Amino acid sequence: MDISQLLMLDKEQLAQASKNLNADNISILVDMLNEKDDKLRYQAFLMLQSRSQNFDDVYAYWNIFCDKLKSSNSYQRSIGLMMIAENVKWDNKNQIDNIIDDYLLLLNDQKPITVRQCIQSLAKIIPYKNHLNEKIANSLIDINLDNIKQTMRKLVLIDILNVLILIRKNQKIEIIDAYIVRALSEEIIDKKSKKQIEELLKG
Repeated sequence: MDISQLLMLDKEQLAQASKNLNADNISILVDMLNEKDDKLRYQAFLMLQSRSQNFDDVYAYWNIFCDKLKSSNSYQRSIGLMMIAENVKWDNKNQIDNIIDDYLLLLNDQKPITVRQCIQSLAKIIPYKNHLNEKIANSLIDINLDNIKQTMRKLVLIDILNVLILIRKNQKIEIIDAYIVRALSEEIIDKKSKKQIEELLKG
């Protein structure tokens, strides 16, 4: 598949095409994650993301994704954390233990969108790495919402609560309950969102 073909694919076509990739295709797509062209880089990311959901061959590039966590470019940091999350299911050697501290540092990234992507990606890690639950919970609870621009605080807090509730379903951690109670008593979240959170807590 050449670049022009890749750019023409919609999300559904990308998902189907990802099933037919070979080793050379994957290597080219990983290189394309460094493209300056936003659309091309994003298409490559989507195809690798889709491939990772069903096959373990993108996991071979784990170290490349880990290196991206420390990139000066926020797009690269986001790509790194999201590709790690997609491939953690194939991480039988628990290599994530070596980089989880770097990963969690992005919960305090200067870019709010990267913070949100990091929080949301943790939901994909938790089902496969229960031994990290407490560490992840502590890091989420330590996020200082005052450092997030006001227009984004509600969204970030809801992201945090969704991941904490996911952890809570598998493991009882007292600080999670205390955090949720406090969050629901404050005015950052609107009534509708509070109801949705309360419904999740019942589930």
